[in-house]
Amino acid sequence: MDYVTRVVRADEWPQVRQLRLDALQDPAAPVAFLESYEDAVAKPDVFWQQRAADAADDGPGQVRQFVAESPEGEWVGSVTVLVELVDSRDDEVRFGEAPSVDQAHLVGVFVRPEVRGTGVTEALFREAVAWAWSLSAPRMERVRLYVNEKNPRAAAFYRKFGFVPSGQRIPAPGDRGEQEVEYVLGREG
Repeated sequence: MDYVTRVVRADEWPQVRQLRLDALQDPAAPVAFLESYEDAVAKPDVFWQQRAADAADDGPGQVRQFVAESPEGEWVGSVTVLVELVDSRDDEVRFGEAPSVDQAHLVGVFVRPEVRGTGVTEALFREAVAWAWSLSAPRMERVRLYVNEKNPRAAAFYRKFGFVPSGQRIPAPGDRGEQEVEYVLGREG
């Protein structure tokens, strides 16, 4: 089946919300996402409207959400790209401290179980990474993501795509004693 990958549009906030809620009900959600279904479902519509507007093609430029869409219009997967700059303000810093290089950070990776292994994840990653590399002011030096140490399926995909562990680990959110492992993809050329 042919899937189209593209950037979300601001008016698609109901679909953005629904796909996120579906992702948070996936069995891997506790180790894959930094929020619970209960927290997400309680957020007001204005939150989802702003989230979609910020990640849309005509958004402010620091975030893009890519979706994979079936020929029938069903959203079957998503990945979000966050731009992280060396000179970030304290309120813009994610995961501890400002990065040492300008980079893109992939988050919110989800593909519906029925289409896993069909190339949808690869297509989403190609779009997300291509967008990151297309930025010229500033130029992204690397793309990174974090994966929970107890999520080997995701880690295997990231390695297959070309990401390598950087050696950096941070405590996973919550008090479970788990680690999030940073994977990076360096810019070629």
